[in-house]
Amino acid sequence: MDEIRIENLEVFAYHGMFPEEQKNGQSFFVNAVLFMDTRQTGKTDGAKNFVDYGEACHKITEVIQGCQVLTLEALTEEIATFLLRYYPPLASVSIEVRKPKAPIGLPFESVSVKIFRGWHQVYLSVGSNLGEREKTIGAAIEELEENPDVRNVKASHFLETEPYGGVAKESFINAAIALETMLSPLELLDLLHEIERNHGRNREKEQRWGSRTLDLDILFYDKLVYEDERLILPHVDMENRAFVLEPLREIAPNYRHPLLGRTITQLSEDLKKREA
Repeated sequence: MDEIRIENLEVFAYHGMFPEEQKNGQSFFVNAVLFMDTRQTGKTDGAKNFVDYGEACHKITEVIQGCQVLTLEALTEEIATFLLRYYPPLASVSIEVRKPKAPIGLPFESVSVKIFRGWHQVYLSVGSNLGEREKTIGAAIEELEENPDVRNVKASHFLETEPYGGVAKESFINAAIALETMLSPLELLDLLHEIERNHGRNREKEQRWGSRTLDLDILFYDKLVYEDERLILPHVDMENRAFVLEPLREIAPNYRHPLLGRTITQLSEDLKKREA
């Protein structure tokens, strides 16, 4: 990925844990790396996908002087989040904020916090078999589209399927959703659970494989392989679920499962052969 670099941008501001820092202020120095594909900008001499680094410096200054935070960690997050939301061509950013005059009371050159943040490609499965199923799924998609940490939301057509697992009786409406997000996997999971609750789902009280007003599951998060007590990625057993594969095949036919090494189209065809 190509880079636009801003080095040692000096900004005077009033952030810090101590009262004297908040009263007297001090200089902060920002190193920013903006990751993007600059090919179109280079070939069109700035007519396409242009990110003005001069403007970016002024925007970073405005963020630092306009936000009210105490820690370097919060300040770097504010800068990274703003840049990723403001400049659509950016894929990711690396932000370091240095504080040479931190009140440490010992000889030192500077302290700093450096973070890397970016947009991540995610695929979701969505389903509903209670109430106004299509309306509920449509509302959930709109909530994702309205979230500032989510962009480029694309949904498959809706597919009516028989319930999976032998518990629920009512048929489901299923779909797949592609999106990009700045959220971490667990932050995204929390967002999805919040949207489910907004539509009446109570995961703590429901029966496994039972009916539900809304089900939102993360299938893939980039090519991440991850497991903890809350989340397993890629989604377990998706290769055996036609209601997952068929909608996903519509919007990501060539996406390759990072563990199975098969594309979504291949996994779908494999399942059809096994079920024939």
